[in-house]
Amino acid sequence: MASNLLYKSSPEERIIFYSLAGTYGVYILGGMYVLGSVLGWLLLMVFLLKIFIRSSADGAGHPLLRISPLVWLWVIGMVAMLLALLIAHIDRRLGTGMTIKSTIGWAKGWALLALFPLLGNLLKVNPAIVARGCCIAAFSAVPFAIVGIVFYAVGLSGELYMSPLKAIGGPLEAFNVRLFGLNPETHLARWQFIAPWAPAAGLMSCFYLLICLQEQDRAWRFMGVLGATVMCLLCQSRAGWVIFIAIIPMVFGLSRLRNPRVWLATGVLIPALLLLAQPLYDWLLDSYTQVKQSRPGSTRVRETLARIAVQRWANEAPIWGHGIVERGPKSVEHMPIGSHHSWYGLLYVKGAVGFLALALPLALTSFAMLILAQYSKVAQASLGICIVIISYSLFENLEILVYLYWPALLWLGISLSPEAYSTAWVGKPRHPKET
Repeated sequence: MASNLLYKSSPEERIIFYSLAGTYGVYILGGMYVLGSVLGWLLLMVFLLKIFIRSSADGAGHPLLRISPLVWLWVIGMVAMLLALLIAHIDRRLGTGMTIKSTIGWAKGWALLALFPLLGNLLKVNPAIVARGCCIAAFSAVPFAIVGIVFYAVGLSGELYMSPLKAIGGPLEAFNVRLFGLNPETHLARWQFIAPWAPAAGLMSCFYLLICLQEQDRAWRFMGVLGATVMCLLCQSRAGWVIFIAIIPMVFGLSRLRNPRVWLATGVLIPALLLLAQPLYDWLLDSYTQVKQSRPGSTRVRETLARIAVQRWANEAPIWGHGIVERGPKSVEHMPIGSHHSWYGLLYVKGAVGFLALALPLALTSFAMLILAQYSKVAQASLGICIVIISYSLFENLEILVYLYWPALLWLGISLSPEAYSTAWVGKPRHPKET
C-alpha cells in the first residue's frame, strides 16, 4: 500500500509520489506542462530550505560535496546551453524581450535535463517510491484508453478542450486535452495519452516499462507493465514499437558482461552473424524501407527539415547557432527547422557548443551506467533510460518533452548516488512498517 511505502518518507518523496500517482488527474486539468516545468524547481527550493534550516541548527556540512561528477557535468552542459543561447541572441540582435523569453524556455526545457538528475543525486529518494508512482501512472493509461475506445466506437470526437493554462507559454499541443487523436494519413484513432503527440507517448511507454520493472510488488509490477504496453500499442509509433521490444533484451545483455556465458554466447553468435551478414543486411534494409514508406509524408518532412537545419547551421551560425527556432518553408509544411530531431535542432539553435553540451554528458553517463549496471539493478534501468534517450533523440526534440519524462531523469540521478547500491535500499523496505 502507498501508505506503507511512504512511511517516514521525506516531503520531497511525497511530492514526487503524488505527482506521479496523479498524472492523469493533472492531465485532465491540462496541467502536465505546468507540473513538469515547475516540479523540479519546487523540489530544489524545498531542499535548499531544509538545508538552510539544518545548517543553521547544527552547522552540518554542505550537501553539494556529495554530488556525482557526472551530475556536475550535466549541470555544466546545460549552463553551456544557456550561454550559447545568450551569445546567439546578442550576436543576431534578437532583442531583450526575445532573450528573456528564450531564457524562460531554457529554464522549462534544457535546464531540467540537469536539474532532475541533480535532485535524484541530492534528495536520497527511495527508488521504490518512484517505481510505485510510475506503476500507478502507467496503469492509469488502461481505463483512459478504454474510455477513448468507447468514444471512438460510438463516433464521438476525442477532443475535449484546450486548457487555459496555455497562457503561461509552451507548445500548444501540451495543453490540448484529448482522449485520442486521428492519424492524418489513415484517419484512424491514435492515442497520445498524456503526451502532446503520439510518438511522445511511445517514448513514455519505454520509460515506464524500464522503471515499472523495478517494482518489487508483483501485482503493481504487472499493472505497470500492462499500462506501458497499452500505451505503446495504441500510440502507433513506429520508433516506439521497435524500441519497446528491443530495450529489455539490450539491457539484459549489456548488464551481464561479467558473466562468462554472455561472452561465450557472443563468441558463437558473431560467426553466425558473419555467415548471415548479407541476408541479414538485406532484411534490415528492406524493413527500414518499409517503415519509412508506411508514412511517406512524415518521412519526407523529417528528411527535408534535417537537410535545411544542417545547411543553415554550417553556413550561417556554426559555433553558437541561431538562438531561436524558425518556421520552415512550405515544403516542410512550415514545421520548425530542426524539429523532430534533437541533434539537428541543437546544431541549428545552439550550434556546435549546444551539440557538445548534450553529447558529452549523455555519452559519459551512458558509459558509466554500462559499468554500474553490472552491479546494480537501479543502474540497469538507468542504462535502459540512456539507450531510450539516445534512440529518441533521433526522432524527437528532448527538451520539449522533458516535462513528461522527468521521472526517468530523476531515476538517472538516483542511480548516481551512493545509496543506490545499498542492498537494503532496493528490494527491501527501508522502514519496519513497510513490511
